[in-house]
Parts: sequence; structure tokens; C-alpha cells
Amino acid sequence: MTAAVRERVRRTERTVDGARTVVHTVGDPSAPPVLALHGLRGSHHGLVPLASRLPGAHVVAPDLPGFGGSPPFTDRVHDVAGYARWAAALLRELGPATVLLGHSFGSVVATAAAAECAPRALVLLNPIAEPASAAGGVTGMGTRLTALLHEGAARLRFDGVLRHRLLADAATATMATTTDPLLRHWIVDEHRARFGTFADVRSLLEAFRAAGSGSARSWAPRVGGPVLLLAGARDRVAPVAGQHALAAAFPDARLVLLPRTGHLVHYEAPAWAAREISGFLDGLPR
Repeated sequence: MTAAVRERVRRTERTVDGARTVVHTVGDPSAPPVLALHGLRGSHHGLVPLASRLPGAHVVAPDLPGFGGSPPFTDRVHDVAGYARWAAALLRELGPATVLLGHSFGSVVATAAAAECAPRALVLLNPIAEPASAAGGVTGMGTRLTALLHEGAARLRFDGVLRHRLLADAATATMATTTDPLLRHWIVDEHRARFGTFADVRSLLEAFRAAGSGSARSWAPRVGGPVLLLAGARDRVAPVAGQHALAAAFPDARLVLLPRTGHLVHYEAPAWAAREISGFLDGLPR
């Protein structure tokens, strides 16, 4: 993130449905809001490259409770239902003109929240179309090994293992597909800086279990508004076949695939994603 972009990001704290939440905003405060939810083990930082390219929107990017600067929930489990209740409350605070956006695990939370509290529209980046625990082949094996690592480290209270840079590097290797050395180096640095910013092992493990067992498809039929799905054609975390099935599960959805891109559309192709989202927003009813 450049210094110029950092200067445009405004940080506030607020209580959302009883949970202390750190919120970062980008763009014109008088513009229609876009509530942007990051993925597992991330923070608002991952969505800033995209948010800074949406000048016609007021992007509201909270750190999900238990990640980034937001402390964990004190009154609920860090699962899809708990996060969706929190996101729906923030959505209501922002008002009916709000567009809801989610990346990866954030796509599951966003879809569940949209089914409960209808936003103006829904945008999903690299959405999780089927539970990772149900995946086969290399993806399924990797998910199971990662689950064993998290469960074992949590049981033994090896907090440092789950914050280690090698785990961040493994995530980059799985999710990033770019061959641009400068871009790849930046993604590695971002993951190393952000991957270990979870609050504690308990909340991380709860969220990890939720991410491994949940999918956006469970709530898709209940989302009545327009939906835009942006996915990478080489995404190994959320493969293309599932994206087509997920798009078909929504009453009103459009899927756009980007060739040669994986699970990090917001890092590898933020300008492309911003153009697609801006066009989608411009086409919404006034």
C-alpha cells in the first residue's frame, strides 16, 4: 500500500451488535456505501487496493472481530451465524443504499447476512461455492492437512506456529498465480505482515472451522437482489465449476471470470475488479 493510499484510509472504532469493531473507510463519505468484508486470517488491508480504485463509492472495510484491530466476540462463537449477525447489524446502520461485498470467507458471511438483511446489491470476490472440507484431490488434502495443523497447534497452545511466516508463504503459494516477480513479492510481504494478526488461537480456530465447513451456496437462494460474482479461472481454493453452480443458485446473479488468476483477485487484479464493480454499481436502479 502506497503512502498516498494510506493517507486516504480513515480509521474509526464503533460498537456493532455489542462487538467493538475497528472500521476503515476509503472514498467520498457522501457517496453510497459499500460494506467490504475480508477473508479468513486477513484484515481490511487486503481490500484497500480495490477500495482505492472505486472513487464513486464510500467503502467501509471493518476488521472482522478476532482479526486485524478488532477484538474477538465476547458473546458468541466466531462462526458464520455469529459473523452474519454482526455484518447484518452494520449493514442496517449504514442504510438500505448499501452494497455488500465479501472476499473468500467474507463471501460466505456476506451472503448469509444478505439473506437476513437485504442490501442494495451483493458483490462476491473469489466466493466459496462449496465447503472446503468437501473438496477432493489436492485441494481437499491441503485443507485437511491445514485443519490438522490448526487443531494440533491450538491443542498444544503453539500460538507462534500459527503466526509463522512459513504458514503465510504456504498460503501465498496456494492462492497466488501471478508470475510478475514484483507483484508476487508484494503479496508475500502482505501475507507475512497480516496473516498472524488474529487476536487469539480460540477465535482463529472457531473461524477456521466455520470457513472449512461453510459456503455461500447455502444462503444463495434467499438473496433476492442483484449479485455480481468475480472469480479467478485458476482459483484452486474456489474452483470454476463451483462458481458456475453458485451463480445459478442465486435468483439474479452474473459471474465474470478472469483468466490466469487465482484466489487473490483483489491483490492480483484490483483494477479489473474495480472496473467490473463500478460498471455493476452504475447499472443498479437508482
